[in-house]
Amino acid sequence: MEENKDKEINFEQAMKELEDIAVELEKGNLNLDESVEKFEQGMELSKKCNEILENAEKRITILLKDGEDLKEENFIPSEE
Repeated sequence: MEENKDKEINFEQAMKELEDIAVELEKGNLNLDESVEKFEQGMELSKKCNEILENAEKRITILLKDGEDLKEENFIPSEE
């Protein structure tokens, strides 16, 4: 993920990288240093995903604004 620190990453990219890291860690082929490095990268990606989701939630709340009254509703995505 080092190359992505300078550019903005979207949610889908972050989740894909996080999934790839999880697969690598689950295989158990990495040495301890590599495993720790992958874990750290995964934690950073996890934080980024959480930040993206929180920002999306805020944007949805703003979009639900009704005049001057704010209708705060939970966003429940439809399952496809």
